[in-house]
Amino acid sequence: MPAPHFHVALVEPEIGGNAGNIGRLCLNVGARLHLVHPLGFQTDEKAVRRAGLDYWKHVDCVEHADLAAFDAWLDGAAGPAGAGAAGRVWPLSSHGAHSYATIRFEPGDVLVFGRESVGLPEAWVARRGGWRIPMVGATRSLNVSNAAAVVAYAALAQLRPDLF
Repeated sequence: MPAPHFHVALVEPEIGGNAGNIGRLCLNVGARLHLVHPLGFQTDEKAVRRAGLDYWKHVDCVEHADLAAFDAWLDGAAGPAGAGAAGRVWPLSSHGAHSYATIRFEPGDVLVFGRESVGLPEAWVARRGGWRIPMVGATRSLNVSNAAAVVAYAALAQLRPDLF
């Protein structure tokens, strides 16, 4: 597979449908998907087929054993086979201090999203920094697959302006 434009990571995702949507998103923006265990769903061939994810075999997907292993990869350690090298890290959190719109994306950057129910661990975001998607409504957050799409297309527009 060619080198990805950037990486999209899901830390301990709980809902297979969201991961499936984000996998399709990654195919469309040229990103590598990283799934950080534990997962709330199965990714074996039978489960993927049952979920109707006929495109899943084309998703450039790497699985990390846990958050500590993912963190080590982000910090430059060798990751699982096919992980490649991590670029700069952009944790997306409804508690982030900065708007994602201020990010100047570079090839290899890593967009990190948390669990559907609780997001990213607060201590992890405090250590790594946090970026948010501004909202004017009364809800606390967007669905993770919607949030991933918003930020991934912003990254793609910067990295591949010829497509826009």
